[in-house]
Amino acid sequence: MSRAPRRRSVLLATAAAVTVPAVASAPASASPGHRPSGPLVIGHRGAAGWRPEHTADAYTYAVRAGADWIEPDLVPTKDHVLVVRHENEIGGTTDVAGRPEFADRRTTKTVDGRAVTGWFTEDFHLRELRTLRTVERLRLVRNRNTVFDGRGRVMTFQEVIDLARRLSKESGRRIAVFPETKHPTYFRSIGLPLEEELIRVVRRNRLTARECVVQSFEPSSLQRIAAARLGLPLWQALGTSGAPYGHAVTYKDMMSPAGLREIASYAQWIGPDKSSLVPPHTLLADAHAAGLKVGAYTFRAENQYLPAAHRRGTAPNDFGDAFAEYAFHYGQGVDAVVTDFPDLAVRAREEWRS
Repeated sequence: MSRAPRRRSVLLATAAAVTVPAVASAPASASPGHRPSGPLVIGHRGAAGWRPEHTADAYTYAVRAGADWIEPDLVPTKDHVLVVRHENEIGGTTDVAGRPEFADRRTTKTVDGRAVTGWFTEDFHLRELRTLRTVERLRLVRNRNTVFDGRGRVMTFQEVIDLARRLSKESGRRIAVFPETKHPTYFRSIGLPLEEELIRVVRRNRLTARECVVQSFEPSSLQRIAAARLGLPLWQALGTSGAPYGHAVTYKDMMSPAGLREIASYAQWIGPDKSSLVPPHTLLADAHAAGLKVGAYTFRAENQYLPAAHRRGTAPNDFGDAFAEYAFHYGQGVDAVVTDFPDLAVRAREEWRS
């Protein structure tokens, strides 16, 4: 914490210089199993700030920028193959809305108690999803990323694992995959459970604790995976209000000292929203006292996603002082950050560490 003020002028100057993405190279001395000195940097859906999320381009950019882990969100196809999409509704992340052959697939479903209209992965076989092309989801926020529309395709979880291993060899660093089970109660209710297929993929690839960490907002999903004794670290994601779908316990209860001790009985990490770690909250210290590591989400560079003190100007999509926010959380002692801009997080880590 004491280092951040001394580095603030450097961090501000660095932030001002950021105008276009510049991919950092991995250290020449890095070796397989290399662990960074400082918090882990996790590429949220790849490098979603610079490329359409969950694409090979986004994951590759993240690793070449220095990310330690890459995050695929998992949803199933009709033939029960795990693919990576932020949601099972894909109208905003693929070109399916413009594909007349799939017009009749548009429907309304209730997912986690909420009515959603669009096109859903569970209504497509993998071979059909393969014909779609990916697009930028936050088109008004990240219009620059729309230049890549149509240049990627929906990836399977297996393809992300294969890519991570190739990028590990390229970078000389062990890159871990960080899959999230999305809407696991819903998918179990329609006969497409995520956990069993995830376990099969992990075993087939012989993924180790250094190659895979599994996350979910639903404790029951993580507990099912824990019961399989895969030897993988588990990460309990935490919302800011309400409760995990289908569970009586609230996120507030889970973030209490007693709740954290309960999480520690099946998981090794918690992943709270970054706002939950700002004083007077004591969650970071309480979690560490319970033996849990803490990874905060989601760090972004645009003003609308930054604390008011770190915004620059009034345009919501202009970049603010993201470096100052990273410096604050690094100084507080977080163990990882989940970020749309892994290159900025890595640069901020270098500045803070020095």
